[in-house]
Amino acid sequence: MHLTPDYIAGLVDGEGSFTFRVNTNPSRRNRVEPRFYLKLKAEDKDLLDALKDFFNCGKVYIQRDRRPRHSLCYRFEVWNKTDLIEIIIPFFKKNSLRSPSRIRDFNIFCKAMRIIARSDHRTEKGLNELISLKKMMH
Repeated sequence: MHLTPDYIAGLVDGEGSFTFRVNTNPSRRNRVEPRFYLKLKAEDKDLLDALKDFFNCGKVYIQRDRRPRHSLCYRFEVWNKTDLIEIIIPFFKKNSLRSPSRIRDFNIFCKAMRIIARSDHRTEKGLNELISLKKMMH
């Protein structure tokens, strides 16, 4: 399956997500977990495999949902910080998203990744900045 950059940007506009989790549990070391992902029905798994091949990073795995009437889904996800900074972010800076909400989340995600890249997320100030950014995301 051949994917074009325009197709990928459109798919992510509709189905993708740029996010990060901030763990502030006092019994654990503060941790920030950035993620870029797409979730699709099982019948579309080949498309997720093609995304993994296109970006040459990430993983495709089954996402079980035990709620009634929910379809079996698969998820393509990139969580490696280097891959996010060197592959995913530059791709979407070059191949613009069009959905205002997705653009907003992507821009916030980029700010968060700059904090993480500088290791500022290991400071109280940086962690608080990330928590504030997270609240602005969809």
